[in-house]
Amino acid sequence: MNPDDSPRAAPAGQAPALARLLEQTADAVQAVRGGRSLTDVLAAVPAPLRPGTQALSFLVLRRLGAAEALRAALAPRRPPPEAEGLLLSALALLWPDEAPPYPDHTLVDQAVTAARRRAPRSAAFLNAVLRRFVRERDTLVAAALQQPVARWNHPQWWLDRLKADWPAHWQGILAAAQARPPMCLRVNARQATGAQYLQRLASAGLAGRLIGSQAIVLDAPVPVDRLPGFADGAVSVQDAAAQRAAELLVGAGLPPGARVLDACAAPGGKTAHLLELADLDVLALDADPQRLARVDATLARLRLPARTRAGDGRRPADWWDGRPFDAILLDAPCSASGIVRRHPDIRWLRRAEDIDALGRVQAELLDALWPTLKPGGWLLYATCSVFRSEGEHQIDAFLQRRGTSGAHLDGRSPGHLLPLPDNGSSGASGSGSGEGPGVADGFYYALLRKEDAAARN
Repeated sequence: MNPDDSPRAAPAGQAPALARLLEQTADAVQAVRGGRSLTDVLAAVPAPLRPGTQALSFLVLRRLGAAEALRAALAPRRPPPEAEGLLLSALALLWPDEAPPYPDHTLVDQAVTAARRRAPRSAAFLNAVLRRFVRERDTLVAAALQQPVARWNHPQWWLDRLKADWPAHWQGILAAAQARPPMCLRVNARQATGAQYLQRLASAGLAGRLIGSQAIVLDAPVPVDRLPGFADGAVSVQDAAAQRAAELLVGAGLPPGARVLDACAAPGGKTAHLLELADLDVLALDADPQRLARVDATLARLRLPARTRAGDGRRPADWWDGRPFDAILLDAPCSASGIVRRHPDIRWLRRAEDIDALGRVQAELLDALWPTLKPGGWLLYATCSVFRSEGEHQIDAFLQRRGTSGAHLDGRSPGHLLPLPDNGSSGASGSGSGEGPGVADGFYYALLRKEDAAARN
């Protein structure tokens, strides 16, 4: 997938007709509203239309709350689904923007052209509604902004949870979710330092800045095939906050050849990073065999050795050979609320009840994997979530279940890293230098040490 979600990413004169992109975007938006992942939907879009469809879909989904409020005001009677997707997409793209992706008249004209193909009976209706919005935009936008879901473009339950969890930061977290994320690279430490690869980028006409020792934030996103040495494993795309995982676990003091379990490994970025940093015996486990294939592909590109196996971390009897692990990385399934700027469909796909269900899975994984860890070993619990129930509260409950002995929270644990300028991941290795707003995604990390009863006695 092209990391550049700008509607203007295609070269001039080569972009598909806007009407065709609007058709695909309307279908994608309706699919997300119906519960389908945008990633899955985009995979089925014809290749020539995919970059433009992705760009427009990202923008529409970041404004879907506002678009739905406008649709309700302008057309209280819901139009047919094939017309509603086009209407919502056009309204979102016509929302006030300092640098609008298209002129108003072009967007209205192309939306009507798309309607004539997809929903001919609704074309005149769509034309009238969009022209009215352009005429009365200031008034209609001001009214929509009085509704929290339209103002923040997140479901109400999400807003309520953020306010409760982060009363001083919830607005900043929501604002960050609306921004286009930077493209962050992880330089393969086995091949080069970050500074050396930065020079290689400059030679290729690409600019960026180094954060920490091996992370680089590009000035502008590019397709991965433009990254020097990407096919040969010189570099990977990985957010700065996600890069903390391998650094924390290896930094805990793993000996060469240590047995490490990556318990929810797909798509393999953290597995690979562990092996870039140290000589380890890694088992990459994932419950989804199809997603596990992505781990194999990642390791093959980077030429790194690891064993991969399909299995559910909650059922070690199905895959564990009985030999304890020196360390476990548990990047647990979660709401993904910390990476919603990269996946704007997540906010519309998740339901409030999903958070409790995911919390039960996280607790089951912790309880099931802990006995497979060697005394004196380390377990790093991670989620790409900003919700306390998937981070701090989950670990507090686990420690209470373990009692007064057995598990200890290490002082190096970062805790919650919010997607804000001072979240502690701007240096990628915990410097907390705050090098630029919104560099890193939201994450939670807890580094746990298993008490060695024999050593204590």
